[in-house]
Amino acid sequence: MSIKDNLINLKNKLPSTTKLVAVSKTKPIEDIMEAYDAGQRVFGENKAQDMASKHALLPEDIEWHFIGHMQTNKVKLIAPFVSLIHSVDSLKLAKEINKQAEKNNRTIDCLLQFHIADEETKFGLSYNEAIDIIQNKATNNMDNIRFVGVMGMATFTDDNIQIKTEFGNLLKSFNKLKATCYSTYDYFEEISMGMSGDYKIAIEEGSTIVRLGTLIFGERTHI
Repeated sequence: MSIKDNLINLKNKLPSTTKLVAVSKTKPIEDIMEAYDAGQRVFGENKAQDMASKHALLPEDIEWHFIGHMQTNKVKLIAPFVSLIHSVDSLKLAKEINKQAEKNNRTIDCLLQFHIADEETKFGLSYNEAIDIIQNKATNNMDNIRFVGVMGMATFTDDNIQIKTEFGNLLKSFNKLKATCYSTYDYFEEISMGMSGDYKIAIEEGSTIVRLGTLIFGERTHI
C-alpha cells in the first residue's frame, strides 16, 4: 500500500474528533510530500534540528508538532514556527519555551507530558508535578506559552488491559486538571495519546490526538 492509501485507510477509521499527527521522524522529504499531496497537513518530529531542516524545505501550511523529549537549548530552533509542543516535563523547559516564543512575538501551545507507563526510560510528570508547574508564580507571568492539554505514552507491551488502564489514568489526570485549573478555559481540550500499536485503545479512552508513523510511512528507518 502507498502512503496515500495508508492515510485514506486510517482517516476512514478515525473519529472526526481525533487529530492525526503523521510522525515523519527519520522520513525523507519525498515521503512527507507524498503524505502532503494526499491531504495530510499535520506532521510530528522528535528532533528539533530535523524539524527545522524539514520546515525550511516543505510547504508553509504544514502544522508542525514536536513530539520528542525537548532539550531547552534546542527550543530556539523551532520557536519561530512550531504549532504544538507535546512534551513539556519541567518548569525550566516551560520558561525557555516562553522566552523563545516572546522573542518571536508568538504564543506557543504546549501539552504537559505525564509519566503513565511502567517504564523508567519514559519521561513525564506526576499529577502533583504538573500542578506545581501550572500554579507556579513564574508560570503565571508567562504570556507566551499556553498549556492546551496533556500527553502520555503507554508501556510498550502486548497487555491491552495495562495499556487501557494507563490511558485511562491520563484521561483522569486531564479531567482533574480541567476541573480544578482550566474550568473556564475552552482551549484546554487536548489529550495526546496513542501510537501505531495502541491508537485504537487510546481513542476508546478519549484521545483527541494520535501520533502515527509506521501505519502511514511503513517501518521506521533507524538512524
